[in-house]
Amino acid sequence: MTSRAEAEPPRTPAGSAEPPRAGTGTRETGSTTEDLEAGNTTDGLEVGSTPDDLEDRTFRAAFDFAPVAMAVVDREGLVVTANDALAALLGAGPDGLAGRVAADLVDLASDARTWHAYREVLRGRQARLRCTRRLKHPDGHSLWAQVTVSPLPEEEQAVLVSVCDISARRELQARLRHLQMHDPVTRLPNRTLFFERLSAALEAEAYEESGTGRIGLCYLDLDGFKAVNDTLGHRIGDRLLAAVAERLTRCADEAGHERAAKPLVARLGGDEFALLVEDSTGTEQLAELAKSVLTALQTPFDISGQRLSVSASIGVVERHAAETTATCLMQAADTTLYWAKADGKSRWTLFDPERNAHRMTRQALASTLRPAIEKGEFALEYQPLVGMEDGGVRGVEALVRWNHPQFGTLTPNRFIGLAEEDGSIVQLGRWVLGAACRQARRWQLDHPDVPPVFVSVNVAVRQVWDSDLVADVAAILSETGLAPHLLQLELTESAVMGSAGRPLQALQALSDMGVRIAIDDFGTGYSNLAYLSRLPVSVLKLDGSFVRGFQYEEAGNRANPADEVIVEALIELAHRLGLTVTAECVETAGQASRLRRIGCDTGQGWLYSRPVAADRISALLTGADSGADCPQT
Repeated sequence: MTSRAEAEPPRTPAGSAEPPRAGTGTRETGSTTEDLEAGNTTDGLEVGSTPDDLEDRTFRAAFDFAPVAMAVVDREGLVVTANDALAALLGAGPDGLAGRVAADLVDLASDARTWHAYREVLRGRQARLRCTRRLKHPDGHSLWAQVTVSPLPEEEQAVLVSVCDISARRELQARLRHLQMHDPVTRLPNRTLFFERLSAALEAEAYEESGTGRIGLCYLDLDGFKAVNDTLGHRIGDRLLAAVAERLTRCADEAGHERAAKPLVARLGGDEFALLVEDSTGTEQLAELAKSVLTALQTPFDISGQRLSVSASIGVVERHAAETTATCLMQAADTTLYWAKADGKSRWTLFDPERNAHRMTRQALASTLRPAIEKGEFALEYQPLVGMEDGGVRGVEALVRWNHPQFGTLTPNRFIGLAEEDGSIVQLGRWVLGAACRQARRWQLDHPDVPPVFVSVNVAVRQVWDSDLVADVAAILSETGLAPHLLQLELTESAVMGSAGRPLQALQALSDMGVRIAIDDFGTGYSNLAYLSRLPVSVLKLDGSFVRGFQYEEAGNRANPADEVIVEALIELAHRLGLTVTAECVETAGQASRLRRIGCDTGQGWLYSRPVAADRISALLTGADSGADCPQT
């Protein structure tokens, strides 16, 4: 039996090395006792080095051979050390960069903002700086570099500058931007680039320090280009657009030959092009450019064996850059281009503020016309129709007025055309018809001792086509109690003479109902006199131009025989067809006297009365009852 002391292995003192294993010795471990005491081993370490030394050498090797160009820069901005990649990038030896001013090497002092940020990083007050710089290589070529400045640990008292060559990326970006900003058919700047340039030209910095401070634009559209696409195909159309672009570019080159910059030519889409003139010298410069474009396009184009001729309509706008915006300039150009098209095409038109104001007013009226009917903004005035023999009031013509909240009282010539265009004439005409019939019935009831007067209402041909005019008239007469023979409907000569189908049927139905049908402005259209005898017409209203042409002896002039012969012939023709005649625009007693002598039945004009409110007509009716002529107002 062994003792406990013999059974337990001897203990190793705390902190001592583990006892050697069986079969090993100090020599076989690769280290001597002296080495261990000195701390020098051969297990991955060189004799006389520490792990920190190895780590330093490893990081130094990584820095030297890294593919990223780098340099360590001290707090004063001087290069402490640089790697081979940076030396190669800048075209210098690594040793040649030490001690150099880092900001000069990578162009960090070229603008104040970057220089300030760089200094803040050097002082430890900013975390990092990243910027893009264009650097000059000693062999002459330039390169784009992304420069990053990052602080090293505080104890190092330095920053790390890394430089990455991004020239290939920038070149790719430039190519992609060019594709994005240019039209593939004509290779001209596209709409996006055009508006970018326009917006930049209108910024205050672009014109305040130098230049004329003005800007001009020629906005053009090819006349009839759609026909080329439709007949010859889009391939020929695209080649034609490219050929047009070449001529426009030549015009721009010639216009900018003696100037600081030539006009920018852009394709805005379809067959629309623009020539932008920055720092223009006035409308004369833009006019000359527009004329040169029209001249350049006059020569026919030879496209794939086809000889094609095109023209252009051009809208020209020129103004102070400080007084406009890109949106306003383009709106003005578009409006002016529309004017050029409307004026006959193949021409240039200069923007006219007064004409544009009229257009804007027209647009404002068109947008508020329908709501105005519902709001009750319309009212009627009445102009008497007077018997030529006795001067008594036979009837009145109802004339609509628009009491516009912004533009005041508007006469029919300001809005009837708009109402016909958008179809609101049906709603407006129905209201006029109802209001006129109610007023005529009220006069009849208020003045039972006076022969009732008829009311004449103008009707647009669209009312006949777009509504059931016969049903509307019947309903209104029934509602108001007005007798059908006291209603007269006036249609223009061109509308009545061309009546066929539904319009003619409607006129016939109204005539059968007892309603009087009158042809307004007779003698100004293309009258088919044979057709006139077959229409259900009761009255001819001679256009005022015939009456205004009369000259009378009391004014010191002799009468115009031609006007008198024509009017007398028309009156005689009407009477032979069983029609009565009303002369419009009677303004003098001499005109009235002559019309009376040649047999005109009724007259209408300022000699008798201007259009007046309904209560004034009541006074005229009272005067007519006593046999007095209608007073001139």
